[in-house]
Amino acid sequence: MPMSRYIARKRMIELNIVSCQVRKHRYKYKGQEHITAPNILKREFTVSQPNQVWCGDVTYIWTGKRWSYLAVVLDLFARKVVGWSISNSPDSALTAQALRLAFESRGRPEHLIFHSDQGSHYTSLKFRQTLWRFQIEQSMSRRGNCWDNAPMERFFRSFKTEWMPDIGYENINDARNAIRNYISGYYSTIRPHSFNGGLTPTETEARYKLAS
Repeated sequence: MPMSRYIARKRMIELNIVSCQVRKHRYKYKGQEHITAPNILKREFTVSQPNQVWCGDVTYIWTGKRWSYLAVVLDLFARKVVGWSISNSPDSALTAQALRLAFESRGRPEHLIFHSDQGSHYTSLKFRQTLWRFQIEQSMSRRGNCWDNAPMERFFRSFKTEWMPDIGYENINDARNAIRNYISGYYSTIRPHSFNGGLTPTETEARYKLAS
């Protein structure tokens, strides 16, 4: 017998089966100041050395019964992830934490540009104060133009298609462990990158240091 939607529903009720689907994500916006920065980067995604230009963005991940949010900081030189943080709130505390971790792990670099979109977690006073404290110059994509931050879009696409399960993770701790394994293990040290001529981000930076 052909399976119609009606028959499928009837059989599910009889067998006490419930469809489990990840809910559609919607950002919750709160009223707050929105001060943007000029687009200094202007899609110049190829840079000559590490710690010259970083990009940042936030994506959402299903973790059991709710959405969690992943903030990532990417060094454009070798497309290496230099900082990240995950939280249940897509706010400035999340993006500032990812930036702090990147800044400290890279030895507090100077003359640095940080590029992002115009999300409220990057335009807020809290995040801008973090940039000022570290003396980092802020650059922002044009409103609604994802191509102005294309390397970050590519990273999230790679993570979600190569590593993240289609139904997300059991909880935020499982997500955190999986993200750590992807970034520190597979993405940085195993996965070849066409941008780096087939080398990994870690190997590309190592060769730069040897040649310097």
